[in-house]
Amino acid sequence: MSGIRGRIEAAFTEAGVTGHLHAADLDGPGQLAVRADAPVCLASVFKVPLLVAWHRSALDPAEQITLHPGERTGGPTGIGAMQDPITLSLRDLAYLAIAVSDNAAADALLDRIGLPALNETLAELGLTATTIRHRGRDLQTTMAQDAGGPDPALLADPAVLARLRVLDPARTNSSTAREMTRLLGLIWRDETPGAALLRRAMGLQVWPHRLSSGFPFDDVRVSGKTGTLPTVRNEIGVVEYPDGGRYAVAVFTRSASTAFALPAADAVIGATARLAVDHLRAGG
Repeated sequence: MSGIRGRIEAAFTEAGVTGHLHAADLDGPGQLAVRADAPVCLASVFKVPLLVAWHRSALDPAEQITLHPGERTGGPTGIGAMQDPITLSLRDLAYLAIAVSDNAAADALLDRIGLPALNETLAELGLTATTIRHRGRDLQTTMAQDAGGPDPALLADPAVLARLRVLDPARTNSSTAREMTRLLGLIWRDETPGAALLRRAMGLQVWPHRLSSGFPFDDVRVSGKTGTLPTVRNEIGVVEYPDGGRYAVAVFTRSASTAFALPAADAVIGATARLAVDHLRAGG
């Protein structure tokens, strides 16, 4: 394979991952695809379609919800890691679900919307390859069930990983790279309610080690949402240049290594996104 797709494939191979990528010029016809229509596991990227559905619902953004320890979804960030009852508006829960990938906040919103309504919204938007099957707490539960216990060390065993439902696009929250850039296009072109708030939350995401790492420039804005599971590292987002150029990028990867820390696998998301965007900006 030669040309830009060959360079992207070579970068994925060097990083030890299988990658799926789609990049699209939000204001023109340019696009680039590498396995962009193959089903992928969304991991926490599912929180973006969740928020699109929430903004399209009739729920009051100012509605207050109290989340109690022992009842809310756990997690390493945000409310899930806190020890006391927390009362927040739905709007602030939505912010936390994106900016710090807060599982408790996301599940509180999904409990208010319901999985059927979320998937109906995706169908209405024409995202027929995108299906949300589980809440965050369901992913945690099934992963522990399939692994034979909650010990994270179990997830370093390839035999355990092979039976995890959360890593099978047919049995977990899934989509394609192409559909995720389509969704980003709806948000950045104000073609869905609440788009400005979604853009703000994605612009405030705290993780700079994936998509943003490919664009280390003060005048280039990167807004995104990561997703992580054992061997899975993803990010979708939009790169905006000072000349007005806007590019939606979705990169989904699966690593051959079971190690929890793989800096090269994180960095290749930014590296391949940069290759794709540079290609589109050059008229490719």
